[in-house]
Amino acid sequence: MGTDPSMPDNIILSHYHIEPLTIRDMSTTSLSLDLGKSSVVVHREGANWVLPDGQVLRPAHLEAITADKNGCFLFTDGELEKIQAYSPRTDRYYSLMPTPSAPTMLISGIPMHRIKDTTPLEDTRHKLKALGKPSGRVLDTATGLGYTAIQAARSAALVVTVEFDPAVLDICRRNPWSADLFTSPNIQPLIGDSADLVPTFPDECFDAVIHDPPTFALAGQMYAGEMYRHLYRILKPGGRLFHYIGNPDSRYGATTSRGVVIRLRSAGFRVTPKERAFGVLAVK
Repeated sequence: MGTDPSMPDNIILSHYHIEPLTIRDMSTTSLSLDLGKSSVVVHREGANWVLPDGQVLRPAHLEAITADKNGCFLFTDGELEKIQAYSPRTDRYYSLMPTPSAPTMLISGIPMHRIKDTTPLEDTRHKLKALGKPSGRVLDTATGLGYTAIQAARSAALVVTVEFDPAVLDICRRNPWSADLFTSPNIQPLIGDSADLVPTFPDECFDAVIHDPPTFALAGQMYAGEMYRHLYRILKPGGRLFHYIGNPDSRYGATTSRGVVIRLRSAGFRVTPKERAFGVLAVK
């Protein structure tokens, strides 16, 4: 595998992307082997489908993929492996969840991105639009699948992105849409707790910060006044911070937002709601 130039390095399949194989009376069809990033031509032999590298997708493979609407699968040497991980560090299960666009990640069953009436990539674009075009040095305090860091790196000189759980990065390495996280020369991935790392950064060393932490219940320290004071300290004068909070129309979003705004203003920020992006913009 990998010798055919049309083939991705890893074959990743989901129920969305194998739908062309369910059409009857088709001898050849296009199939995405990397969750929609590209496609190859495959051909039917009896009940099976043959990939360009000679591997064979059998009916049992297709049935297993179709049966798991929330799963993405690595296909290697005729075997399917669901892309998931358990983290003893956080006692959480992570899995890659397909969408018609780029996948999201389930954290103990909860999607990382907004996916109702939007896509993970569109969700990320709303956050960066609320921040303003990233430039200079940018800090991303919660890597996740890396979509924020990847999009920010298209205009920023450097994006430093921090992930708390190594198990999340293991998922990223198997997600075709996260590949640039590890190959872009202006992305610097770090492993650690942002609440511990941010206090170690020098004063006024970042032009912008994207702060998209897990919920308050999972990462209360990321919403603390001390965290906001350090984010204020490491931003240059005029620097911008986008803080994702959650749906402002939900009880959680409304309650959390009030406390966030109070603490950000106490840290010295000027704060503006960005309801479409489900967060606030804070300017030093």
